[in-house]
Amino acid sequence: MGRIGQAVAKRAKSFGISIHYHNRKAVHPSTEAELEATYWENVEQMLPRVDIVSVNCPSTTATHHLLNAHRLSLLSSHSYLVNTGRGDVIDELALIELLKQKKIAGAGLDVTNTEPLQTNSKLLKYENVIITPHALCWTDECFHDIATEAISSILNFIDKKPILNQVNK
Repeated sequence: MGRIGQAVAKRAKSFGISIHYHNRKAVHPSTEAELEATYWENVEQMLPRVDIVSVNCPSTTATHHLLNAHRLSLLSSHSYLVNTGRGDVIDELALIELLKQKKIAGAGLDVTNTEPLQTNSKLLKYENVIITPHALCWTDECFHDIATEAISSILNFIDKKPILNQVNK
C-alpha cells in the first residue's frame, strides 16, 4: 500500500469497491481511514475474501512469487487478479494452471515473467486474460526511446529484416 497502491485504492473506492490490503506494515491510520481500508497482516487470510487482487509491489527477494501456487489457490472462482507491479511477483505457471482449470475468473496483466511476452505464451490462449504493454515510465527520454524503436521496426519491416518485440507474426 505504497504510493501506487494508495492511488489505485482511491480510484477503486470511488467505484464503491471495499479496500483490503496486505503490506509489510499498516499504513498511517489517517490514510487507512481516508481509504476506508482494512489491513491484513496475513495475505493468506485476505485472499479468499477479496474479489479483485491488485498487485502493485516491486520485485525483491521478499516479493518473488509472493503469489505462489498455494496463495493463488486461495482465490475464489469469481476473483480477478491484476498485476501492474512486476512479473515475478506471481508464479506464472501456477496462474496458468488456475486459468486452465477455471479456478479464477480472469487476469489483467500489465507485466509478465518474460517481457516482451513471447508469441507462444500460454497466457495468450485464454479469453479471460487481458495483457497490456507495461509502460514503466512517462519521461521525454522514454518516449524518445519508444519512438526510435517504433521507427526501427517500421524500417526493418520495409527492409524485410526481423522486427523488434514482434507479438504476432
